[in-house]
This record gives sequence, structure tokens and C-alpha cells, in this order.
Amino acid sequence: MSISKEQVAAIAGLARLQLDEDKKELFAGQFAQILEYMDTLNEVDTDGVAPLYSPVQHATVYREDEVQRHCSREQVLANAPEEDGTFFIVPRIV
Repeated sequence: MSISKEQVAAIAGLARLQLDEDKKELFAGQFAQILEYMDTLNEVDTDGVAPLYSPVQHATVYREDEVQRHCSREQVLANAPEEDGTFFIVPRIV
């Protein structure tokens, strides 16, 4: 499958890239090679092969969701430039 320089220019436009004619020609050839490889992969017999999302087996590790207090409120608020004893005071945005 081939791709034209006009198609490369359209793709470049979507990516907001400006390409000169030499680059369009280069990328047209590279896109064509990629598409040829995809055609080769489409010819592979995958009947009976389970779909994979990753070639590596991933084990999901679960842990109990336990509430833990690492710092007291006073320790956290001690780092604030301004606080009211309960909350951080920040500049108004709106």
C-alpha cells in the first residue's frame, strides 16, 4: 500500500507540522513501509490464539485498604505559610 505526498501533507497538517517536499517524499516512503509490514502481520494465522494486552504476565497485588495517620494535623499545618488551625489559607483565585 502506498501513501501519497498529499496524504503526508494532510497528516502533517493535523500535527501542525510544516514539511518541505523532500521530507514529504521521505515520510511517504516510511509510511508505505509501515503499512506493508502491517499487511504482513495481517497474513499471520491467529486462529486459536487468545488476545493479549501484554506479552508479560502481570500479577495484581491487592492489599487491605486501611486508614493510617502518618502525620498529625498540627504537623502538616506547621509547613503552611498561612493556616487557621484547621485548613490551609490560600489566595482567592476567582
